[in-house]
Amino acid sequence: MMPRILPAAVAALLLAGCGALLTPQYERPDAPVPQNWPTQGAYAGAARDSERSAIDTGWKTFVADARARQLVEMALANNRDLRIAALNVERARAAYGVSRADLFPSVSAAGAATQAKGARDVVGESAGRISHNYSATLGFSSYELDFFGKISNQAESSREAWLQQVETRDAAQISVIAQVVSGYLTLAADQERLKIAKDTLDSLLHTLRLTRKRHDARVASQIDVASAQASVDGADVDIATYTTRVAQGENALALLIGSPLPDDLRPPLGLFKGAPVLPEVPTGLASDVLLRRPDLRADEHALKAANADIGAARAAFFPSISLTANAGSGSAELGRLFNGGNGLWTFAPQINLPIFTGGRLQSSLDQAEVARDIQVATYEKDVQTAFREVADALAQRGTADGALRAQQAQTDSYEQSYQLAELRYKNGVDSYLSVLVYQRSFYAAQLSLVSTRLLRQTNLLTLYKVLGGGVRE
Repeated sequence: MMPRILPAAVAALLLAGCGALLTPQYERPDAPVPQNWPTQGAYAGAARDSERSAIDTGWKTFVADARARQLVEMALANNRDLRIAALNVERARAAYGVSRADLFPSVSAAGAATQAKGARDVVGESAGRISHNYSATLGFSSYELDFFGKISNQAESSREAWLQQVETRDAAQISVIAQVVSGYLTLAADQERLKIAKDTLDSLLHTLRLTRKRHDARVASQIDVASAQASVDGADVDIATYTTRVAQGENALALLIGSPLPDDLRPPLGLFKGAPVLPEVPTGLASDVLLRRPDLRADEHALKAANADIGAARAAFFPSISLTANAGSGSAELGRLFNGGNGLWTFAPQINLPIFTGGRLQSSLDQAEVARDIQVATYEKDVQTAFREVADALAQRGTADGALRAQQAQTDSYEQSYQLAELRYKNGVDSYLSVLVYQRSFYAAQLSLVSTRLLRQTNLLTLYKVLGGGVRE
């Protein structure tokens, strides 16, 4: 008996190995980007080597501001985009479960009872007799033996699609974290701009009153009064603009966190002058850290799924063997259904060999191979895009501190010029035109300083995001 069983077992193993041979071996495409970040010119000093990269730095560590952290926590709990992404993961997992189930036979039990009475012209004198048949069976039907890996590759493709959705969900979380912190910083900047506009309006109203008095005393001209009034009106316009932007910023944060913005979580005035909202970002020197980004890992899973689809398409060229079998018991009397001698069974193997399909199988294989090539190109393009995003952020980081120092110095200079011009005007040494020019320059410099401070913080946030962020603590 053993000499007969051994060749059959060896043949089964060889056939099972065919499935692995038909599936292309996955190899990660080479990253079409430089191995290291740029370090010259605008990038000088921007890349910082560290034992821990941005992707290993948890967001709670990175977001230093306590209010911003609470807003992020609310967003992670309530944001609808994240909820949809999580549900997509569950749907993909369920789809994988459906595909994986095809690897196993579906076993079912069945019971049947039949009562029949025949027609006299058909069965003769026994027409008045009612026949009874009872049966109970346990078995499976149309179970395909996966000799060539078609079903396992289809299941593997579904598994990779599930893992792709997991990475997509993580990428969505990084995006939501960045949006919340960015919205928080932008709202703080708009609040600061609104305060500057209001402070400027108070100063302009004081100057307008002084100018009117000087006009009544025939020291200032009507032009000076009109110019002072125009400056006041301009400040009113800016106040209305920034009031609107503050309200819109609050609405944007409310959408992200999934509830109205709590009053105690609004950014405080002077946020950028206090403790750092965001720390420096550890970038490392090598660009291969990009390959750990969730969106690029999602691309890899899509590429692996495409590989599995090729294996399934190749397996379709080979015979498929399916089995149907059941065993049970039958009787004309229900009470004798399980008595000895009433057992029954069926075993029906079936083989299907494709001979002519009109080119359908080859076209399916061509389609799977082209889909794989598209995924390779998509992965390479996304790697290049990711490198550019980091390089852009590093270029901005390399010049941000210098720009902030220069803007602060310019603002201080314009403030001093404005104070001197105002003093000269009050003492009758100079015209109101000089005051107006320096006032506008100082006002614009203050707004630019707020924008520069905001830009530096959002640059750190962008750098953290494009390096993969910290999805988990």
